[in-house]
Amino acid sequence: MTDIAFAWTALGGDPALLSRVTTAERPGTLAARLPVRRLARACVGACALAAAELGASRTGRAEVPGVRVDDGAVAAAFHSERLLRVDGRAPLSFAPLSRFWRTADGWVRTHANYPHHRARLLDALGLPADAAPATVAALLAGRTALGTEETVHAAGGLAVALRTPREWRATEQAALVAARPLVERATLGTAPVRALPPLDAAAAPLLPAAGVRVLDLTRVLAGPVATRTLALLGADVLRLDAPWLPELPDQHAETGLGKRSATLDLATRRDAFEELLAEADVVVTGYRPGALDRFGLSPEALAERHPALVVAQVSAWGAYGPWGGRRGFDSLVQAATGIAVTEGSAREPGALPAQALDHGTGYLLAAAVLRALTERSRDGEGRAVRLALARTAYWLTDGMPYDDGPEATGTPRADEGAHVPQSAWLTEADGPLGRLRYALSPVNFTGGPADWARPPTPWGSDRAAWA
Repeated sequence: MTDIAFAWTALGGDPALLSRVTTAERPGTLAARLPVRRLARACVGACALAAAELGASRTGRAEVPGVRVDDGAVAAAFHSERLLRVDGRAPLSFAPLSRFWRTADGWVRTHANYPHHRARLLDALGLPADAAPATVAALLAGRTALGTEETVHAAGGLAVALRTPREWRATEQAALVAARPLVERATLGTAPVRALPPLDAAAAPLLPAAGVRVLDLTRVLAGPVATRTLALLGADVLRLDAPWLPELPDQHAETGLGKRSATLDLATRRDAFEELLAEADVVVTGYRPGALDRFGLSPEALAERHPALVVAQVSAWGAYGPWGGRRGFDSLVQAATGIAVTEGSAREPGALPAQALDHGTGYLLAAAVLRALTERSRDGEGRAVRLALARTAYWLTDGMPYDDGPEATGTPRADEGAHVPQSAWLTEADGPLGRLRYALSPVNFTGGPADWARPPTPWGSDRAAWA
């Protein structure tokens, strides 16, 4: 079974539609020891096919539009946060305390890009708020990696001990992750579905998600990639954040394309949130499992109030097992699952050429939402879909051969090994955040959109209301 076919099957798609997919393969893109290029191509291809399928369904077309997946576009999109420019300025990358640290018995990876995560990390280590990286390095050099992991986790911070692939596979969490499907899917219930506006088959571009209302309760990076993709396809995406948790400016600019951004305190403005929820079609959450349950946002609670909703959830480690309630990011999952060892050297850990777990899972999450909307249009049932970075990592490390050469896709393919400048996949636009250079979406199908309809707005500047 090919990689795109595997992803498409995990999404519940009709295998006959795979004939609509062609690929433009560019060896050398996303080069790594692990088959990152193939993973990225499969996730984007499945997402584009799900978009084309929904577009055909809503316009009454007998044939699903053709999909083309270009490795060059995919590679640029998987580096999108690095390729962003704001008025010519390169974005800020990882914070000084987000890195690998040598410990007394190995390595530990921390994540402290957000101020509150930095504060928790330093508090767990017993260091002052202004501690320099050299001070942290000196302290951790005398501590164990696993001990640091547990101490920081107990304080609500983010740290993971570096593990080899064998060490990760020996954990209970790894066994539970491996036993789950790549995309967890379930029906919620049947209820009257909010009527979506009809789509004109002759309209250009074809926007399969036009009129779909998406509540975006996500942060870094898989969830925002998914909702950014839904916005590209015409959805009204309203991102909601707590007023006291601002997004990092560059990250907001890069993942906010096509969306609106509002703040809302779910604890004090529950009525306002329930009004939004009552008119929503999709809710996407990206916080650690259970974090939003007190606001009635578990799939079970949502199904009781709004059975026809599509509820999509993404987490780092999965919503189960001893790590089910842990916070996590792509870099930490790479460290824990053995990827950093595989991609590293005898001297130090390594990393994938892009945050491929985040981006890949993000496109799969968008695809799962699109497929759920297609299925809901046929039977009126709401859907719950759930993905985890650790499960995507398992597919990368254990589900694909490590050979990153040309694959036998079983579908028409355009082999285009000639180098294409990266600028071919970039564009520039002016907006309220300045002049942005950003990567175009790799989700490509005949008649589909080439770019987002609107630039990102300043964080929290929009009303918490549907357009």
